[in-house]
Amino acid sequence: MKTTKLKIEEFKTPYMPPIPKSYSVEEILAAGGATAFANKMGKKPENIEKALEALPDEGFLTDEDVKAALEILKEKR
Repeated sequence: MKTTKLKIEEFKTPYMPPIPKSYSVEEILAAGGATAFANKMGKKPENIEKALEALPDEGFLTDEDVKAALEILKEKR
């Protein structure tokens, strides 16, 4: 088994995952709207439906969960 020695300097900088690029509303509208922007980015709107169908039932909020969350939000105002 090959081993390598790590330098202490390598541990001084913590790992930071890459920050995904975000786009402004103006950039999306300049591309021609949300669908045109998605197509330009290589995303297909029809794949969203497939991805949502692949999620487990536990991935969605129930009506009771939504009502409880909305009540909490109303109380926090």
